Amino acid sequence: MFNPVFLDSIGSMISSFRIQDFFDILIITILIYVAFIWFKNTASRFVFVGISLLGAIYIFARLFHLYLTSMVLQGFFAILLIALVVIFQEDIRRYLERLATWGSIRKTQKKNNQEDVPIETSVIVETMTDFALKKIGAIIVLKGRDPLERHLKGGYDLDGILTQPLLASIFDKHSIGHDGAVVIDNGRVKKFGCHLPLSLETKKFGKFGLRHTAALGLTERCDALCIVASEEHGSIAVAREGKLRYVKNAHDLNYVIKRFYEEEVPIQRQQLPYHWVRKNTFEKAVALTLALGLWFAFGYQKESIQRDFPVPIEYRKISQEWEIEGVRDKQATVTLTGPSQAFDLFDPSTLTISVDLSSLKEGEQEIVLSSDTIKIPSNLSLVKIQPETINISAYKLYPVDVPYHVKTTESLPKNLKLKRILVSPEVVQVQAPRKMIKDRDKIVINTEPVDLSKVVQTTTYEVRLISPPEVRFKNGQNPTVKVTVEVEPAETDAVKK
Repeated sequence: MFNPVFLDSIGSMISSFRIQDFFDILIITILIYVAFIWFKNTASRFVFVGISLLGAIYIFARLFHLYLTSMVLQGFFAILLIALVVIFQEDIRRYLERLATWGSIRKTQKKNNQEDVPIETSVIVETMTDFALKKIGAIIVLKGRDPLERHLKGGYDLDGILTQPLLASIFDKHSIGHDGAVVIDNGRVKKFGCHLPLSLETKKFGKFGLRHTAALGLTERCDALCIVASEEHGSIAVAREGKLRYVKNAHDLNYVIKRFYEEEVPIQRQQLPYHWVRKNTFEKAVALTLALGLWFAFGYQKESIQRDFPVPIEYRKISQEWEIEGVRDKQATVTLTGPSQAFDLFDPSTLTISVDLSSLKEGEQEIVLSSDTIKIPSNLSLVKIQPETINISAYKLYPVDVPYHVKTTESLPKNLKLKRILVSPEVVQVQAPRKMIKDRDKIVINTEPVDLSKVVQTTTYEVRLISPPEVRFKNGQNPTVKVTVEVEPAETDAVKK
């Protein structure tokens, strides 16, 4: 019999399971599966296994509240991203290149039909078999899905149709490119005389020749297939995924090349759903198990908690015809409830109470702060907003044309006297409350001060208007007007006499 507490926990878990949790687990499962497949055949896979082991220990420590272990491993994972970039830089670059060229890869796959592959394979098999019998050194690179350009040095562009005479002429001892490699893609010789990177595992240098080491080096960095004909032993070897093996005869070489094309350019019948399900079943099961464990440790929505947040209030859709009196409330306290995991991912700075003032009325009015005025994440719930209401007083502004006064400072120089001050325009339009419009003398508009001490002749200034707080200019911007100060020479004492 099952423990009732255990059954209650299972029932609570099922009842709290959301559609978001399903997609959460699905995405993490895919990421873990891709990581497994990615590092399955790489030299760095043991490092990945070690990191995965530490991750499992960290999850175990979180589940059973092992404080010291959690704290130490949490500090380790804080710098893990940098460590991953350093350790797996070559693998990361290869993965990003594959993502970037995915579209072109699909187009290339369509071009490689089942009729072209046997022709290409037969030419390569016959040529390499002939080279092995004659002890002619050669290396042929069959391009896979990964780009090769950054791994190749030197070489010559060709883009010729793949034929046995062409390969024989390239690897002739008198040819300038016979020491390099030939790159074949989509049934064409793209380049020849290319130099390949050497193997990263130096222990293999003593066992293999330079061509074999170069073939291993390229296949350690990409998914290409390299075929090597030995000049010394008259043998044929194939390198793929950093591994090299010899083939006994033409039949074995033909099988290897056909198998390579079937994997890199899969035929339609291999894309059936059951084929995908049966492939890498163990990795899929492990990925799903780890994703479920991660969800239970970090994403399982357990008990709910409440938290208070100070949230700013913003007022929107305020027409220029309205003015709000008094000090508006700047912020309110919002109480939210939800699982602790939801609060871990929540950014309080994204909260804003938005008050719509498009339907204002003159006078005192009360506005309710409801759930419609604030947006919160779907995994959190609103408990209350404090205060629940805000009070504002509003009045409407009406257009009116009023004159303005030119404000001056200082005095004119002694040799000048003021003739008159002209303004253009003579009146300006403002928006003012109803009570001020009834008595327009109360609407006092002044210009910015004009310093008369700097006037040496009749001068026109462009100055900005200044209004009292209760009055507003059209478009909310203080306009400029033209002020002309006309002066004339002052009479001296000698002239007066």
